[in-house]
Amino acid sequence: MKQKQKLTHSRFLIPGIILLGIVWRSPLTTLSTVLSDIASGLGVEVSSLGLLTSLPLLTFAIFSPFAASWAKRFGIERLFLGVLIVMTLGSALRTFNLPLLYVGTILVGAGTAFINILLPSLIQANQPDRLGFLTTLYITSMGLSTAVASSVAVPITKAASWQGLVWVLTAVCALALVIWLPNVRHNHYLEQGTSTSENSGSWYKSGKVWAIIIFVGLQALFFYTTITWLPTMATQAGVGEANAGILASVFTLTSIPFSMIVPSLITKLSDRNRHLMLVTTVLAGLIGVAMLLVNTNSFVYWLVLNLLIGSSASVLFPYIMVVFSMKASSPEKTAQLSGLAQTGGYIFAALGPVLFGSSKQLFNSWTPAVLILLVLTIIMGIALYKVEKTDLIL
Repeated sequence: MKQKQKLTHSRFLIPGIILLGIVWRSPLTTLSTVLSDIASGLGVEVSSLGLLTSLPLLTFAIFSPFAASWAKRFGIERLFLGVLIVMTLGSALRTFNLPLLYVGTILVGAGTAFINILLPSLIQANQPDRLGFLTTLYITSMGLSTAVASSVAVPITKAASWQGLVWVLTAVCALALVIWLPNVRHNHYLEQGTSTSENSGSWYKSGKVWAIIIFVGLQALFFYTTITWLPTMATQAGVGEANAGILASVFTLTSIPFSMIVPSLITKLSDRNRHLMLVTTVLAGLIGVAMLLVNTNSFVYWLVLNLLIGSSASVLFPYIMVVFSMKASSPEKTAQLSGLAQTGGYIFAALGPVLFGSSKQLFNSWTPAVLILLVLTIIMGIALYKVEKTDLIL
């Protein structure tokens, strides 16, 4: 690592990381709760705004490959400053009209892609000995801010307008930008070293790298498919719309306690105990998906199923964010591994919900899609086993 002095970070590193966690998801996910208000405000059909949820995922897949090379060129801290400027401007643009709503969403999504890929490298470059704690910090701030933003979105929109809500989100991005400024003085560059170019040329020949790409991809597909379709499936099963809403909240809220404990646990547990935790996690997901094959309108049944699937997804996501740093030999390799795995991941994630929904239309039944998801969850477990068996991937 190239750095100017031994004190490798400013006092604003931790507040900066917390705010990066806050702007990581909430500027994008919050709008889905007020889509009908946005549609009526712009005079368009709600169905035409479906792009707002799939655009960020496609943007992640497009921009993720540039993260590591730009961090070598500009340095991580300086690059994050640029990212926060783009996100603030992009978020503000969304208030004007429909075309700019899409343009702004693409800009915010692009910024998020860089945060997603480079946060593990930022921590490894600044405070590698506090990997578990700092990962917990940003994943928890992401989870809490997403839950809070979703719960206040409707009241803010009713009190002001959907544009008012977007301006609040823009102000949060601007605050993150201001708090981040002092960190730019301690700019860490990812090294240009030959080892990275050697690996970037031959990574596709490595079974270990493919294992993590498949694992991350199927975990993303598992999460986005279930979070998108479980409420609809519950409603169609006769649980009732209000109860389906409660189930969706339960699914989301399960992530908060896990995001607080999982990163530190993973860095502290013995190999045996970590393997035990991961086997239990995958089994919980498998049982939850298998439960979807039973047609029942029992609220308790659907609650158990949402808790199992939600818990499984909530443990695996923080595990992924820690594992990029644990299985890579340097911040440069962390960025490369994170970029490779998440580019593949978001392509899977963007396709999963679409194909799952199309399968229902094609077969007029959820069963074929659920069976395919069950098989993919088993493959995800096998890929995870391969990842765990390897000490260093890159």
